[in-house]
Amino acid sequence: MAGDQKSDERDPGDELIELLNELRVALPGVQVLFAFLLAIPFTNRFSTLNAVQHDVYFLALMSAVAGTVLLIAPSSLHRLLWRQAHTERILVTSNRLTIAGMVFLALAMVASVFLIADVLYARWLAAAWAAVAAVLFGIFWYALPLRHRARN
Repeated sequence: MAGDQKSDERDPGDELIELLNELRVALPGVQVLFAFLLAIPFTNRFSTLNAVQHDVYFLALMSAVAGTVLLIAPSSLHRLLWRQAHTERILVTSNRLTIAGMVFLALAMVASVFLIADVLYARWLAAAWAAVAAVLFGIFWYALPLRHRARN
């Protein structure tokens, strides 16, 4: 079956299309988070945040920026190198950019969880919820796929 073939037996063009389609799932998440983070400084409550909360906010914002840049980069790469017979190179580079983008997206989300929880609850509880979020990202975005990869 075609779905059971190893990636080196598949057409790189099909794999690239598959990757670009997967980005359609990740991009709205990072874009919504980025928009949310852009709006925060313009709220009345932002000036009441302490130094740690400001630092975590900026970490979340810059992680969302990095995630956005890295997750959109494969589309730009594909557009600029389209029809130049570099499909395999585009695929490998795009895959790396996407993985890095997902790392920054997870970091932005964990920092956002910490920031919101720190405003609502005690710092230790905010750290605990952020740790839970980090563990969930680690398990479902990285450990589970890598476990399946190791089995194959």
